[in-house]
Amino acid sequence: MENKTKEKLRTGFTTGTCATAGAKAAVLAILNQKKIDFVDVALPKKSQIRIKIESCVFDSQSSTCSVIKDGGDDPDVTHGAEIITNVSLNEKQGEIEIDGAEGVGRVTKPGLGLEIGSAAINPTPKKMIRENILEIAKDLLVKKGIKVTISVPKGKELAIKTDNPRLGIIGGISILGTSGIVIPYSTASFAASIRQSIDVTLAMGNDTVVLTTGGRSEDFSRKIIDLPDHCFVQMGDFSGYTVQQCAKKGIKMAYVAGFIGKLTKMGMGVKQTHVKGSKVDMEFLAGIALKCRAPEDVVKQIREANTARHVFEIINEKKVLGFFDMVCSEVATQLGKHSDNKFKIEVIMFDFDGNVIGLFPKSNKYLESAKN
Repeated sequence: MENKTKEKLRTGFTTGTCATAGAKAAVLAILNQKKIDFVDVALPKKSQIRIKIESCVFDSQSSTCSVIKDGGDDPDVTHGAEIITNVSLNEKQGEIEIDGAEGVGRVTKPGLGLEIGSAAINPTPKKMIRENILEIAKDLLVKKGIKVTISVPKGKELAIKTDNPRLGIIGGISILGTSGIVIPYSTASFAASIRQSIDVTLAMGNDTVVLTTGGRSEDFSRKIIDLPDHCFVQMGDFSGYTVQQCAKKGIKMAYVAGFIGKLTKMGMGVKQTHVKGSKVDMEFLAGIALKCRAPEDVVKQIREANTARHVFEIINEKKVLGFFDMVCSEVATQLGKHSDNKFKIEVIMFDFDGNVIGLFPKSNKYLESAKN
């Protein structure tokens, strides 16, 4: 049944494909002097996708077309956003210039593979735009140059919900896409974001990262770990992949911070901790309680607990000393295995109010920082 459900999930297309469709439609509108309703976009792997053009305004020298981003069944902050592409002719024969305007971020930090000061338009979308324009406008480019300008009216507010501010992309979203299409629930974009975050950290001269499981654990971490913004990397559910990338790229030190649920899964050796993909093993937590000399009735309660949070409540109520520290120790061991122990790992567990309740290695420094 699960496979059938996955088959029904709808693919979408990237912001890069939106911009390419808009650029192609705008050039066609100038060439043919008529409104364009649909265009066929050639994707990087040479397949094609038909894209609806939402609006198309033109004259003999310029045209502006827009496309509504459709992420398919993949959750994405840019789903439904309007991507507007303006094309104007100039006297720079044979040149295709591509830039961003309102709502497209500007690069302010190294490590992204884009020039500082340039628009955050990735190489693949630029290549797609050029190739799709060349397909229809070779004759035009003999006499004229073409400037393509991409804007996203709601880009600035959407960018706040992305990693862009942390990566040093200011003022808007990025125009992205490696394949041109969005595969539903694909991990590829998240994995790319993790790699990019690590690259920026290293490019900025740091070799220490703070790996968190989400926004709340990152906020709590910032209060006790004094590192620049770009050192904080949200790894979500992809702990195994993230530490492998840290090892591969030369990170020397990682703080790993989270709550009992995700950290328990990491301590169990689960590389991908999504709630649907893995379950907290109460037997594992009961075993840790036994090592901490918890009474048999408490161990039994843990075995029968509903959730990791329930275990957290039992441990606090029964005052089982060292339990959370030992979970952190197991996390460090397992992540060390995933990363071939190529860098130092410190693990921090928070309670749900942001207090530090578990540490490995054991130290009072964060507890003191949290009080200050």
